[in-house]
Amino acid sequence: MEEMYCPSDELGVIEEDRQEEACGVFGVYSNEENFDASGLTYLGLYALQHRGQESAGMVVSDGERVAAHKEMGLVSRVFNPDVLARLRGRIAIGHVRYSTTGSSYLANAQPLLVRCSKGVLALAHNGNLVNTDQLRQELEELGSVFQSSSDTEIIVNLIARYSRDTLEESIAKASSRLEGSYSLVMMTRDSLIGIRDPFGIRPLCLGKLSNAYIIASENCAFSSIGAKYIRDIAPGEMVVINKDGVTSHTFAQPRKKSLCVFEYIYFARPDSTIDGCNVHLTRKAMGHELAKEFRAQADVVIPVPDTGISTAIGFSEASGIPYDVGLIKNTYVGRTFIQPRQEMRDLGVRIKLNPVEDVIRNRRVVIIDDTIVRGTTSGKIIGLLREAGAREVHMCVSAPPIEFPCYYGMDFPSKEELIANHYETQEEIGKALGVDSINYLSMKKLMEAA
Repeated sequence: MEEMYCPSDELGVIEEDRQEEACGVFGVYSNEENFDASGLTYLGLYALQHRGQESAGMVVSDGERVAAHKEMGLVSRVFNPDVLARLRGRIAIGHVRYSTTGSSYLANAQPLLVRCSKGVLALAHNGNLVNTDQLRQELEELGSVFQSSSDTEIIVNLIARYSRDTLEESIAKASSRLEGSYSLVMMTRDSLIGIRDPFGIRPLCLGKLSNAYIIASENCAFSSIGAKYIRDIAPGEMVVINKDGVTSHTFAQPRKKSLCVFEYIYFARPDSTIDGCNVHLTRKAMGHELAKEFRAQADVVIPVPDTGISTAIGFSEASGIPYDVGLIKNTYVGRTFIQPRQEMRDLGVRIKLNPVEDVIRNRRVVIIDDTIVRGTTSGKIIGLLREAGAREVHMCVSAPPIEFPCYYGMDFPSKEELIANHYETQEEIGKALGVDSINYLSMKKLMEAA
């Protein structure tokens, strides 16, 4: 079994006032011997890059031989033609990661690839377990040894514990022990498996390209490779794909359906449809609702790119205030980049966003953003608009104030760091950010839009 790893570069990190989510997963299965699973997985991961920019990895099988490659960095950096040429096979799973549980280093990059009683097993995980410490202690007392701090390794160890059962039975029993959010793609030498937790907190869907089947976090990965979307994998469902075709198993009774609403607010790509709702249209509906609650007068509506664009379009449609592009995003700056000096850290927002002064100068501006977390980035963006000559700045946010951390896969800071916990009213938050008014979408209206 070939495993290829390369060390990562040391990159400076700009701390952003954004929420981050665990990762994106992708898997493909074909019975055709010459099928290029690695090339297709590369394109699929590229389409899911927005779900994680920290590391990327892939495991490929030709039915007998298994090869793996993972590194820190973006998909385009981790995989090149030489690497893909070595990853030959007709079955593959891939992963893009942003760390929530587990530190940011290569040992935690996924997919995880192990040998166990079930043979070769590879696993990629999107989500976050909340009973990690309990399970880790239990497994260590039974003799398990962990090489990473990722909760994904706990899932692999649980599966390996049920050595007398079939693989499907082992996965079902292991999944019943998990608490939290998890959408999984797994691979053996000759099969592909997709699993979604009983609450359906994270998305997972099934598609098809000719005679190949595909599993992905979002169906935008299907359209990018010309595949057809079949359906969403249901909460509590395990889909097994092998030479006999596709079979579905219910490993747990579905609970109250609880898809994370931040998939619609922030995480997912606008061209994705999750559990029957298109993300772009849902965000436009949020903009419609925001416009109904907006009371000020304004000359132009601008989004914070990219996740504010659809909401701003909807706001403009409902309010009659013209939409325009007031902030330009530098698309060549990822989440991490080299900083020559520490004092350059405060210039992070300016490097990523530049105001279009002729759109902003002497105008009453409505700026649309998806969330406000700590408030640091929002404050800097407001400062950019003021410097560009905005006469008034009114901020509209497509989520209610964030008052609590999340344990299911969103990397929100502690309660003490959230700006909403430092002020008693929304007006006080707006004053702290330096806006003329602030308008959060209410929980009721958010739920109606989604």
